[in-house]
Amino acid sequence: MNFTRLKDSIAGTALQPLHPFLADEFLDSIRYGDHYRWRRLVAELPALTASDLEIAETVRIGSSQDGDPAHIEMLKASLRELIPWRKGPFELFGVHIDSEWQSQLKWARLAQNIAPLEGRRVLDVGSGNGYSSFRMLGAGAELVIGLEPHIPYYGQFCAIKHYVPEAPVYVLPITMEQMPDALEGFDTVFSMGVLYHRRSPLDHLLQLFGQLVPGGQLIMETIYVDGDKGYSLVPKDRYARMNNVWFIPSVPSLIQWLEKTGFVNIEVIDQSLTTDTEQRQTDWMPFDSLREALSPDNQSLTIEGYPAPKRVVVVCDKPKS
Repeated sequence: MNFTRLKDSIAGTALQPLHPFLADEFLDSIRYGDHYRWRRLVAELPALTASDLEIAETVRIGSSQDGDPAHIEMLKASLRELIPWRKGPFELFGVHIDSEWQSQLKWARLAQNIAPLEGRRVLDVGSGNGYSSFRMLGAGAELVIGLEPHIPYYGQFCAIKHYVPEAPVYVLPITMEQMPDALEGFDTVFSMGVLYHRRSPLDHLLQLFGQLVPGGQLIMETIYVDGDKGYSLVPKDRYARMNNVWFIPSVPSLIQWLEKTGFVNIEVIDQSLTTDTEQRQTDWMPFDSLREALSPDNQSLTIEGYPAPKRVVVVCDKPKS
């Protein structure tokens, strides 16, 4: 990943403390997540020049007319080496990537209910392969920076970004915890599908708070459970086959957490039940998905007997002063 453009664009701004993460020395120091393999795959991608970038429900880069069939078959083989594709859909030079998550549905639930992104600097925490980051760019963001420590997903983003190097959207292979404290450099921060993976959800909210400029907006999307203020589900072991789920709040509890960490103007903009229309097994993600995570006898329960996943989207602001 070449971060020269990003380095130049944030030099002298509140985001300049990110420079150490953009250095070749930092990227070369990564020794986990099969880092060498994905770097090799990206370096060996066929030489294709995209005629355009279209950001809509499917993020499309180029067309099948931009290269000869042999090179496009090489591209498809390389992209399949990066399976599983969790987020999408994408289409690169006519190669359609049918991801596990139909992420356009999640984006549609929030896009019309957040502060306009035109001209904003945006942080996308837990960005995965960057699908939502591209949607943020398509909504007019000046700059989008995603955080994704899971190297295979970061590798997928690098393969996509390889063909649109000038697009001001980037993903860094770091965690929220590695970000400089109180950076106050982003107008909008997204945290989607991350909160329940944090051992300390309040610390996560405080970290998000510190990344925002005064008056900036947080968009929080998370799994929730029914219950009163003060209640959250703490799974004994796994939840929906996931082994890193710590706290799943009720909606009143989530609002309480946001209030306690300093956010104002808190508004619930969507609540939905996750179904296998939105999350399912595909040829590009041929492993267990939502259907295998639910009880075969009662689809309202997970395989462990907990309430099936429901998701809430909340928007809120950092006070202006």
